[in-house]
Amino acid sequence: MRLRPPDPDYLKLLLPYGKGIQELALAARKLILEEAPESSEFVYEVYTIANHFTFTERPSDAFVFTTTHANWVNLGFNFGSLLPDPGALLLGEGKWIRHVRIVEATDLDAPGIRELVRAAIAQAERPEGAAGKPRITVKRAQSVRKRSAVKRSRK
Repeated sequence: MRLRPPDPDYLKLLLPYGKGIQELALAARKLILEEAPESSEFVYEVYTIANHFTFTERPSDAFVFTTTHANWVNLGFNFGSLLPDPGALLLGEGKWIRHVRIVEATDLDAPGIRELVRAAIAQAERPEGAAGKPRITVKRAQSVRKRSAVKRSRK
């Protein structure tokens, strides 16, 4: 199966991270898209780079997400507290959100990881009627755009 390539703007957002972390983020994205190729992506630059996957046009319906950090990538589940987790992989103590910390690529191959993604997919909101074509939306942080504009105006 040929997966859609990452959006060039997403790749640009990952550039400040080390090559190993960039590869982890892309490997986690690949795993998700192998299980849910028809999902859309909503990428946000916040204190991290967050990539949310959903079957609807609403980012709030995301069933899984990744967040990129300096030394790891989190594979997160918006309704992780509702997922079966026999391997006790999920971290977090909030009411809903749980995550798995991915430190190296082999962590994505751990028993139970794909099962968590599949369980999240099974619980995900789906659009009524025919689903639209998957899309990728990338939103940069406002402060980053402002800083870039200021730097350009000073030249």
